[in-house]
Amino acid sequence: MNTQKISFWGPRSASYWLTALAASGIIFLGIRFILAPNTGAEGFGIPLAHTKEALAYGWIKGIRDIFADIVVLTFLISRQYRAMAFAFGSAIIVPVSDCLTVQAVKGTQDLAHLMIHGGTAIYMAITTIFLFKARSNK
Repeated sequence: MNTQKISFWGPRSASYWLTALAASGIIFLGIRFILAPNTGAEGFGIPLAHTKEALAYGWIKGIRDIFADIVVLTFLISRQYRAMAFAFGSAIIVPVSDCLTVQAVKGTQDLAHLMIHGGTAIYMAITTIFLFKARSNK
């Protein structure tokens, strides 16, 4: 009887679903920024002015979010866990910079949005650790 554990990374792995959840959520937020920039900006923590120029920044942010997480989902679907770990780990700069941006604009008075962005960065850091510890059965 073979008692050796076979390690498999994919849909049976927690890190797979943690990554899928984060990427899908950020894509949703990106779509919201494109379709309803003011709503997206309020959810982000820094409301937009009601000008065409301000709306353009909402669209830019939405496109950035969608692109970054399509890259992550591409690695996820193709089960390239190592490449995804690097891409997902590198993307931690986004919620960290978002947190710092909210703090720079609103100070510490907007604790809810600071915690959302900071919590996202922590979630992504923990998930990245799981991804780097994952093994494939290839």
